[in-house]
Amino acid sequence: MAQAKTHEVKTHQAKAQFGYRRHPDQDRAAQSPAEHPVVVVGAGPVGLSLAIDLAQRGQRVVLLDDADRIGEGSRAICFSKRSLEYWDRLGVGDRMVAKGVVWSVGRIFHGDSQLYQFNLLPEDGHKRPAFINLQQYYAEAYLVDRIQDLPEIDLRWRNKVTALEQRNDGVALTIETPEGAYRLHAQYVIACDGARSSLRQMVGAEFAGQVFEDQFLIADVKMTAEFPTERWFWFDPPFHAGRSALLHRQPDDVWRIDLQLNRSADPVVEKKPENVRPRIARMLGHDNFAFEWISLYKFQCRRMDRFIHGRAIFAGDSAHQVSPFGARGANSGLEDAENLSWKLDRVLRGTSPASLLESYHAERSMAADENIRESTRSTDFMAPNSHQEARLRKAVLSLAKETEFGKRMVNGGRLSVPCSYDSPLSSPDAEAWRGGPSPGCSMLDAPIAEQTYLTDAFREGGTDFTLLSFSNGAAIAAPDGVKEIRIGGGLADPAGLVAKRYDAEPGTAYLLRPDGYVAARFRHPTRESIAAALSRAQGLN
Repeated sequence: MAQAKTHEVKTHQAKAQFGYRRHPDQDRAAQSPAEHPVVVVGAGPVGLSLAIDLAQRGQRVVLLDDADRIGEGSRAICFSKRSLEYWDRLGVGDRMVAKGVVWSVGRIFHGDSQLYQFNLLPEDGHKRPAFINLQQYYAEAYLVDRIQDLPEIDLRWRNKVTALEQRNDGVALTIETPEGAYRLHAQYVIACDGARSSLRQMVGAEFAGQVFEDQFLIADVKMTAEFPTERWFWFDPPFHAGRSALLHRQPDDVWRIDLQLNRSADPVVEKKPENVRPRIARMLGHDNFAFEWISLYKFQCRRMDRFIHGRAIFAGDSAHQVSPFGARGANSGLEDAENLSWKLDRVLRGTSPASLLESYHAERSMAADENIRESTRSTDFMAPNSHQEARLRKAVLSLAKETEFGKRMVNGGRLSVPCSYDSPLSSPDAEAWRGGPSPGCSMLDAPIAEQTYLTDAFREGGTDFTLLSFSNGAAIAAPDGVKEIRIGGGLADPAGLVAKRYDAEPGTAYLLRPDGYVAARFRHPTRESIAAALSRAQGLN
């Protein structure tokens, strides 16, 4: 969750704490610091996931964090289907889903009346749900546990980067520890150090955008309740007149409540538990609950102009920040990680030129713009900035009671979906298609056997490019280094959903990138057309 000007109260939490360890790098002379291929700064969900992804590709990673524990407070709680599929590839998806609260249905209320409800995944045949709710500290703990199985990752707690110096062949870092400072060199540094990124300041980058003046209160409360596992959002509820409210279920009988406050509300006063309790009691109709976490914040929608500064690359909240409504913060950061990891791996191996990394900026800045645009629209609707916007919202809410098009105009936070890229790595269609994911879109899941899905086949057998093809009796061999998934030639399509979702005819083929995005698709593939698309997707032409 991206937050700005946040005021927090931690109450009943005691999360995992990790001890500082001295590292041999600290014993080297300042004139001859240790050399590393990649240093990731920030052990939040994005930095942890990126380090795991790189390690699974065989890269050695130093992961630095200035704290000695995983984050406090539930913070981000909504993780999308796309994020879960990524975590499957990192070996932690099952654990996340087993602990998380699965949901796909949301309800929008005006006053005490329901305007409408929606289902984010109304069709069957997907391995993962639309969303799970899971406190960020659980996600981070599971990722840290996964790192223990990967000797390629050197996770160093209480190591704070205090200086960054760009060089032609890499980056020199100065790192402060409880035992003093030391230096090291990296070919690339990935900044995943959050919305208040110190590395962003070190490279002199601006973080331009909009700060919204309306304030919002988050309260995570522990209680036993019979509410269904759904996302409930209110405009002008009777328990919080004139404002908006949100309710989400989390594991362990913890419930996330968001309440809009006045712009002039005093954060010091509003965050006090004795002042929060009456608000929550009015909402719930009782005060039989305990506080887990309280936070007061304002929205920000901002991003860096460029996500790449020399050999320093920015991801997650350090690169872009949005409001929490719509679950576009953490999920977008995880999409940054999966987009960057395979590209950086190829550059480090010398199988693609360094210019391939420019596609990371091109694609993920496009996604950031989309998320900021949607987040700004949601915030403007929930907290109108002018009399005209307030009148528009009133009219839309009135229309929504009577018309379907009015319901579609109500904006209580458009939920996160994968961005579609207009990418230099994509090969445009050369033939006609009626449907299916086009180049620059994320792959779609579907069952290929009992309890086995296309996303399972995609992650098995390596982490490089994949040729998904549909049997016609004359198979086109995939280029060297490209794994194959052949439907009808070893893998079944029992419900016909793979063919349907990919608009497949006999002979159809899709070239999938290592991050699961479509690089190209073919009605009549040839060795030459596949090779040309592969070369383009690898940044070789």
